[in-house]
Amino acid sequence: MVTRRSIWVLNGPNLNLLGERELGIYGGESLADIELRCRDTAAKSDFNIEFRQSNHEGELVAWVQEARTAASGLAINAGAYTHTSVAVHDALRLLDIPIVEVHLSNIFAREEFRHKSYISAAATGVVCGFGAMSYVLAIDALAAQMDL
Repeated sequence: MVTRRSIWVLNGPNLNLLGERELGIYGGESLADIELRCRDTAAKSDFNIEFRQSNHEGELVAWVQEARTAASGLAINAGAYTHTSVAVHDALRLLDIPIVEVHLSNIFAREEFRHKSYISAAATGVVCGFGAMSYVLAIDALAAQMDL
């Protein structure tokens, strides 16, 4: 049962290396920097943030399932699992809360295989291409959806 307004932010594989890898694509901010941005943004709308990262698909699925009863909204950057994971898609379909798919880069301006997202079909909306600001936009969108 959700006892407090809570937005969960789930991050997939390799996002723990933000700020160290492919700076031209993902920017120089670390995942810890992005977490601070999310917390600051959520606090302005009186939301708590649960922020997690895993390189393991099964752990992401378990967290999505946990969010069913613990979160008011979910932002997810599934990383490469966006383009491959039916399991994450199926878990997201179980939620009855707003879901925002998040990407730092514009996945539609990248390699063809990144143009297909299994997450989008289960999401309320998608934010991509704005670097770390994509997360801030997702948090604001979730807060607005929950305050309707």
